[in-house]
Amino acid sequence: MIASTSLRAGVTFLANDKPYRVIKYLLVKQGRGGATVRVTVRNLESGGVEEKTYSSNVKVEDISTQKRQLQYLYSDGSNVMFMDPRSYDQVEVPLKTIEDDIKYIKEGQTVSVLFWEEKALGIEIQPKIILEITDTPPGVKGNSASNIYKTAKLENGITTKVPLFINTGEKIVVDTRTGEYVERAK
Repeated sequence: MIASTSLRAGVTFLANDKPYRVIKYLLVKQGRGGATVRVTVRNLESGGVEEKTYSSNVKVEDISTQKRQLQYLYSDGSNVMFMDPRSYDQVEVPLKTIEDDIKYIKEGQTVSVLFWEEKALGIEIQPKIILEITDTPPGVKGNSASNIYKTAKLENGITTKVPLFINTGEKIVVDTRTGEYVERAK
């Protein structure tokens, strides 16, 4: 059992016989009353996102998950195929359960695939990755006293806001949890 106050981002637990992974965590304390925990969770079987609220003294059932390093092969529109590089076994993961994370992975890249009772539920990616900018307008000089951002398209098709001094062809560090620019890659 795991306390509801320990349900931080990335933690997996069981509720109503369904596995969930925490996306966002918020502890709300109101005056003299007890604290409540609000979590945004992803159902690891269906891929749906839900909001759940627990009292701070409630415990939920912890599930034991295993991670295996698998190579990303391709996506066919409804499923994503991974391969075990040692045994060459292929594992299929429904696209709807990992659609937020798959855009940060390139074909042939090795990732951690999360398994629960021999069933592939999701993937775990690094919190920050380096991506190249394929298209961004040139920065306009002038008002640089405040933080001004422009839109940039990345090599994986995602658009994000970057500072004016970033140009096409440069590599930047992107936070995979939010999709936001972090810094220029070194």
